Amino acid sequence: MGKTTGFLEYARLEETAEAPGQRIHHWREFVAHLDPDRAKVQAARCMDCGIPFCNSGCPVNNIIPDFNDLVYREQWFAASEVLHSTNNFPEFTGRVCPAPCEAACTLNINDSAVGIKSIEHAIVDRAWQEGWIVARPPARRSGRRVAVVGSGPAGLACAQQLARAGHAVTVFEKNERPGGLLRYGIPDFKMEKSHIDRRLEQMGREGVEFRTNVLVGAAPAQLGKVLYTGTEHVPAQQLLDEHDAVVLAGGAEQPRDLPVPGRGLDGVHFALEFLTAQNRVNTGERLPEQILARGKHVIVIGGGDTGSDCVGTSNRHGAASVTQIELLPQPPASENKALTWPYWPLRLRTSSSHEEGCERDWSVTTKSFRDDGQGKVCALVLARVQWQKDPVTGQFRMAEVPGSEFELRADLVLLAMGFVAPLAAVAEVFGVEKDARGNVRAATEPGGAAQPYATSRAKVFAAGDMRRGQSLVVWAIREGRQCARAVDEFLMGVSALPR
Repeated sequence: MGKTTGFLEYARLEETAEAPGQRIHHWREFVAHLDPDRAKVQAARCMDCGIPFCNSGCPVNNIIPDFNDLVYREQWFAASEVLHSTNNFPEFTGRVCPAPCEAACTLNINDSAVGIKSIEHAIVDRAWQEGWIVARPPARRSGRRVAVVGSGPAGLACAQQLARAGHAVTVFEKNERPGGLLRYGIPDFKMEKSHIDRRLEQMGREGVEFRTNVLVGAAPAQLGKVLYTGTEHVPAQQLLDEHDAVVLAGGAEQPRDLPVPGRGLDGVHFALEFLTAQNRVNTGERLPEQILARGKHVIVIGGGDTGSDCVGTSNRHGAASVTQIELLPQPPASENKALTWPYWPLRLRTSSSHEEGCERDWSVTTKSFRDDGQGKVCALVLARVQWQKDPVTGQFRMAEVPGSEFELRADLVLLAMGFVAPLAAVAEVFGVEKDARGNVRAATEPGGAAQPYATSRAKVFAAGDMRRGQSLVVWAIREGRQCARAVDEFLMGVSALPR
């Protein structure tokens, strides 16, 4: 514990950000990490609790009190080593993680939580600047070959861990560049893609091979209108024949649709069609049919992170107006900490994109999309809803409020209601069982003769959104790491990789 009374003496320090009126004119990151002096003050607030709930609140179980103490003592290299012992890519989570660790912070019971995410951000950025992050190739090779299908955070974490264990790892990606939705889904203003590129360079020096533009199995060439660039097709059986193990680590990319009248009108799109196109343009690609919000009245349906990303992107396009609607009721401004701590609380969250300009509305259902007479959307027909608890089942049910129907003008509608499942074709060509939600069935704990993360088919494993459904980057990293240990143990009989 760096400073015994630090949590009593210091207030939480927030990272500084460029003003909304300035940052909407570019696509760069606009949040600056804490300087060493401010990070030291933030770290001094850590109470070094007898039971550090932040550790269990963090899906990768970051050893948070330890690196806080090291930052306070200005031992930055050691702090980086501790941080990387549990997290392969803290520069990703330090930027886009919602920080469940902070919700679990003991100080959060009656004060503002320690800014754990900002400290993580500061540690890893300094580690890169100082050249402390280097390739760590294995001392010896195992002679075993592993194929990882998907290069998002789960696939990358799994591949790096297996390569460091001495296995020859090949990552297959359907797009022209690795990174999955880290690259093609998350806007650059939240995470610039240079962070991915330097990790890929590190992994390449550690022995990981990347094969891009490859469609594995019978995966479709497109999802809705989100074009994939895969030009080479590799049958599932070929991967099984050429490798000692296969890890399915693709994302949950099947978006939830809204099948109401007018869904097929021009101007109604899935969120990823919109976000992916902009990320490609930011890399220098020319897309003549890019979806643009410039001068348009934009409606974003869905109140989560993807919807927020659509808001920020629309603002940067120069939309005439942006409105985000949500089916669920408006959350409370602050949570009941005595009831929810140390778990993730339900409360109103305002993102940086909302701060840039956005009208928000809750308890709203979409009844139809109105046609302008030329096949284009011109308005949404909406209605208010109430959520009522069923006295028998205890479940909340939605009921439309009589006479509450209204319209909103809309030139562009973005469906950001989440993702329901991975691409079904990938699971089908490998012949693995799926659960009721369409995810690949694989347990995280050993059961009987089965390895953790093992599917119903021999030597095929699954991790990340492919196994658990739509989730966070930090959960994907955790599953990738744990799956790597399971694969290593399957191949070698024992594993020294961390769980």
